[in-house]
Amino acid sequence: MDYFLSCDWGTTFLRVRLVDIKQKKVLLEEASFDGILNTFNSWQQTGKPDGQPRTDFYLAKIAGCIKELEPRIGSPLGGVKIIISGMASSSAGFVTVSYAGVPLSTDGSGLKTAIIKANDQFRHDCLVISGVKTNDDIMRGEETQLIGCTDRVKNGLFIFPGTHSKHIRVRDDQITGFKTYMTGEFFELLSRSSILKNSVKASTPDDSNLQVFKKGVQDAVRENLLHSAFTVRVNDLFDIFTRQQNFAYLSGLVIGTELKDMLAEHAETVNLISAPHLSPWYCAALDELGIKYAFSANAADKATVQGHVKIGRLFKFIP
Repeated sequence: MDYFLSCDWGTTFLRVRLVDIKQKKVLLEEASFDGILNTFNSWQQTGKPDGQPRTDFYLAKIAGCIKELEPRIGSPLGGVKIIISGMASSSAGFVTVSYAGVPLSTDGSGLKTAIIKANDQFRHDCLVISGVKTNDDIMRGEETQLIGCTDRVKNGLFIFPGTHSKHIRVRDDQITGFKTYMTGEFFELLSRSSILKNSVKASTPDDSNLQVFKKGVQDAVRENLLHSAFTVRVNDLFDIFTRQQNFAYLSGLVIGTELKDMLAEHAETVNLISAPHLSPWYCAALDELGIKYAFSANAADKATVQGHVKIGRLFKFIP
């Protein structure tokens, strides 16, 4: 078979891509907000009373994405194999796969996986990839992205922004450690559920907003976050910033708080592996902090697909 389905199932989003194996090229993509958190909550609220097995309930979400892809490719996709990474193998997912430990080779050997065979309800063999753990941290999904983007990088620090941002250290082709930062989730809580929610309005990284964002980054380094976060409300009440600017300022505070740890790091190289909607903010923050880094557009999406190809071949799941 010339292609497979690449499934990246994170906390917030579910993404399914039809991939040409030889070219490692995405042919089509379907995404939804049926991330593991929403799916798990739905399962608890409606899945159990309906009596539908948990695995079937979750796989139905993937089936919905595949159904949207079929008319666009012009043929049925039944029988096409699926490689799944991310939170699907967590306790909130549909099949629990234990964590691999560190050090872990960046070629993917040492990962733990599970295979779910196709059946009448879901006509796709699935390879589910586990996460990685240290003594005090865990990750699921970013290890696959890292494996997909380390062909030429043997040493350095990799930053994967997101709901739970990861900073992963690589030494001599081995993952040696990592840290998780609840940056995206913390920003979501502050901007949507706290007293600050009426003081911010979503904004884009234009020149005006980036200037205010950079002030937030600097304040994150100089100030205590619990204090500086409240100034977002003061900025609004005293008309210091517009609500769009306040959004950028709050972004600067939380991203700056995440990245200020790097001021004490001495990584040989820093690699930003970011989705397009986050990359302008992270690039601006790293520039403001004077941290040199490498970045390429759409690196996160490409890394996931390339990681799936490498792992799928390693475990002889795809040719």
